[in-house]
Amino acid sequence: EDGAHAAGGHASNGHANGAVEEKVDELRRVMGKADGDPLRIVGVGAGAWGSVFCALLQDAYGHLRDKVQLRIWRRPGRAVDRATAEHLFNVINAREDVLRRLIRRCAYLKYVEGRLGDRTLYADEILRDGFCLNMIDTPLCPLKVVTNLQEAVWDADIVINGLPSTETRVVFGEIGRYWKERVNAPVIISLTKGIEASLDPVPRIITPTQMISKATKVPLDNILYLGGPNIASEIYNKEYANARICGTDKWRKPLAKFLRQPHFIVWDNSDLITHEVMGGLKNVYAIGAGMVAALTNESATSKSVYFALCTSEMIYITHLLEEEPEKLAGPLLADTYVTLLKGRNAWYGHKLAKGELTLEMGDSIKGKGTIQGVSAVDAFYKLLSQDSLSVMHPEANKSVAPVEMCPILKTLHKILIKR
Repeated sequence: EDGAHAAGGHASNGHANGAVEEKVDELRRVMGKADGDPLRIVGVGAGAWGSVFCALLQDAYGHLRDKVQLRIWRRPGRAVDRATAEHLFNVINAREDVLRRLIRRCAYLKYVEGRLGDRTLYADEILRDGFCLNMIDTPLCPLKVVTNLQEAVWDADIVINGLPSTETRVVFGEIGRYWKERVNAPVIISLTKGIEASLDPVPRIITPTQMISKATKVPLDNILYLGGPNIASEIYNKEYANARICGTDKWRKPLAKFLRQPHFIVWDNSDLITHEVMGGLKNVYAIGAGMVAALTNESATSKSVYFALCTSEMIYITHLLEEEPEKLAGPLLADTYVTLLKGRNAWYGHKLAKGELTLEMGDSIKGKGTIQGVSAVDAFYKLLSQDSLSVMHPEANKSVAPVEMCPILKTLHKILIKR
């Protein structure tokens, strides 16, 4: 794949390029990489954010081929339907830079044939050319795509989890088998927002980093979570954004530095689980926000009332599930705010309330990917219905399951799960 050579052009001068190379050298030192042995970074899962995250790294570091190797895994065989192929063709023709790139790579003709219905395009094939099926309107840089999971991950130094939480356990279970012989544990950065509930032996939340650790036997110290108010397409279009990488000191400081770019500022934080729980929770409440917006004709008053109530419910739940949660300040709530404003979960709630989607369509929607909030509603509801977690109800003055203190969660469960 020749996606890397075009990517070096962002640095306007030698100095900027030197600084980029320095960042790579620093991370290579921390990871103990020998000269001539490239740092291998692998994305697993090619949804919108997973693809954008890899494309950002490819744009920043792809020109340093002898020092960094980037690839992304996605399942093969997912066909692009004709309507999407037509839309993709229009996107390509509207962007001169993309058009020139495809002609130069001799790849333009297949998009013409795809639009005419003379050829079936596949998701992994278009990703190689820089198009993510969940985000057709935002062309990325070309990526090195591998469809064989073992080939993708076996020698990876850094793995980026871009899978939905509902698929994380299964795929990383398979990866764990390929890593049995490994001497050094890789470092894993999880972008996934979603949770599961476990009721045995005690009720508790299971977060994606915990799923990965259990599935691969990689110690939790080597697994980090990166989250923030991130809308994938906007970040790739260089809108200024913040994110937080959470995990142990050893890795989060050097990784925050490596991932930070002029328009994508990465802070670091030690409180991994609170950030993951909030990341899962905000998708729950975003669905409700979409519904409220649709049903009140975008009333600012209604939206703000909903925001006040849902944030207090989120804070209540997080405090209940965490022994010592971090103070739920700005950055944690910012992620909620952006998802309520413009995320696929809010979009889904909006469409449901308008009657443009039905629950029978399931929670995997064409062109959007998995709506994580649906499974998270179920998980949090199950967990908070457990009597063993019961709390005193302030007015009724009796002991109740915590879910009784969460009217929005109860209502979402009624609509989405009980239907």
